Amino acid sequence: MPDISLQQRYAPSSRCFGCGPANADGLRIESHPAAAAGEDGELVADWQPLAHHAAFDNVLNGGIIGALLDCHGNWTAAMQVMRERALPAPPGCVTADYAVRLRRPTPVDRPVHLRAWPVATEADRVVVDAELSSGGIITATCRGTFVAVGPDHPAYERW
Repeated sequence: MPDISLQQRYAPSSRCFGCGPANADGLRIESHPAAAAGEDGELVADWQPLAHHAAFDNVLNGGIIGALLDCHGNWTAAMQVMRERALPAPPGCVTADYAVRLRRPTPVDRPVHLRAWPVATEADRVVVDAELSSGGIITATCRGTFVAVGPDHPAYERW
């Protein structure tokens, strides 16, 4: 993966709990284009849970899993819109909906791996599929719809 994440490159002052580099108390995920992605838009991230992210002994909290998949999916959508519109930077995007399926317990004693890829784009909306894995085993999946927002929205140009 490249040294600098998309969040660091495009949103270094973001305070988002899941992906904001400027939030010292946040999760601070770092999304990168997948090495083999080419133009399909897949992003990847590796993240190390800490003991305080657990729901109980050595099992990652489901809300944390949701936040990881939500933010990583949102960045996937923003980069898709940027590519399709040939923009110099990703537009501000917000989550319209997302559904997480917790398939099995996710340990906190090892890194997790995130993958997300766009599956459909219509105007300002991008549908993204994502998965979270631990030790090569998929422990959670997600499908979300993310929307690039305009100047009338509080998230506009918030990167």
